Amino acid sequence: MNRLRLLAAAALIGAALTSQLASAAAGYQVWVSDEKSGEVTIIDGGSLKVVGSLPVGKRPRGIHASPDGRTVYVALSGTPIEAPPELDASGNPVFKKGHGKDDDDDDDNVVSDKSADGIGVISVADRKVTGKIKVGSDPEEFTLSPDGRKIYVSNEDVKTASIVDIASAKVEHIILVGQEPEGVAVTPDGKLIYITCETGGDILVVDAHSYKTVAHFNVPPRPRSVDFRTDAPVGFIPSESAGLLNVIDTSAQKVTNTITLPKGSRPMRVRVSPDNAKVYVSDGRGGTVTVLDAHSFAIQNTIPVGKRPWGIVLSPDGKFLFSANGPSNDVSVVDVAQGKEIARIKAGESPWGVTIVPTTAGPQ
Repeated sequence: MNRLRLLAAAALIGAALTSQLASAAAGYQVWVSDEKSGEVTIIDGGSLKVVGSLPVGKRPRGIHASPDGRTVYVALSGTPIEAPPELDASGNPVFKKGHGKDDDDDDDNVVSDKSADGIGVISVADRKVTGKIKVGSDPEEFTLSPDGRKIYVSNEDVKTASIVDIASAKVEHIILVGQEPEGVAVTPDGKLIYITCETGGDILVVDAHSYKTVAHFNVPPRPRSVDFRTDAPVGFIPSESAGLLNVIDTSAQKVTNTITLPKGSRPMRVRVSPDNAKVYVSDGRGGTVTVLDAHSFAIQNTIPVGKRPWGIVLSPDGKFLFSANGPSNDVSVVDVAQGKEIARIKAGESPWGVTIVPTTAGPQ
């Protein structure tokens, strides 16, 4: 009997060591915002297991880690969730009366809890919300400046973007943009902020120092996000309604190419691989992730994942892609080399966004 107990204990110790080694080898966690359950789910990058979750507030969506990995910021909103609009034969959204491009406010007819709006501040080491920064109405997506001192926020229901100083927790500047601003990204050199506006396809380019709009161009409707190559002045913006990926010359601020994605794609989030070789696009209602060559823009693969993938992120080594699948309440793990999904991890209710956090910055 003692021998059996010793063997069992040894097996448990071995399993624990294996898990620890896998975690150490991976060196990161995946933090997932769960829009409907109001929490953040934490997944270990080595074991691909959920290692924790924490309540953060109403309707968490955009989520990003600070450059030093010690803090995670998450956009919170008291504006009630609306079902995605129906699409017409061309893939354009069909809005109900009282919701359209001529409205002053997209949620005129719903009761919003504006006290819930803000950017939640989470200590990675303690896994606790330590504060909430007021950043204007209905923040959905945002990004951080490369030095981690500023937050650039899209305020979806009031047609503005806010520039926030993190140290003072104050809005420094408000920029008038277009209808339904959503995607926000800063160029790799930190000099320009791109803001995408869903309804009219407006793309505004803002100087990150003067906060003046320096360029304004359009893409087909419902551009959801932006990402950039770091080795060349090239950016990528998906157009959900049209099923397109727009290639942007970020030195001339114009569209240089438009790629038609596979049939049924409703592209949401775009990510460029760490080595600038690939572009990954979550296809929303298409239930897939499309892979393109970042230089020739040729489509190389279409990978089935969970239902309506929204946020996607790549592991620091570029070996894995994680997609937040809202309707199926899970996160897909894609092996990039194999070009296929290798795991599906349950993650709260309606996962929306994903970010990478180094495990050295949090509990081990």
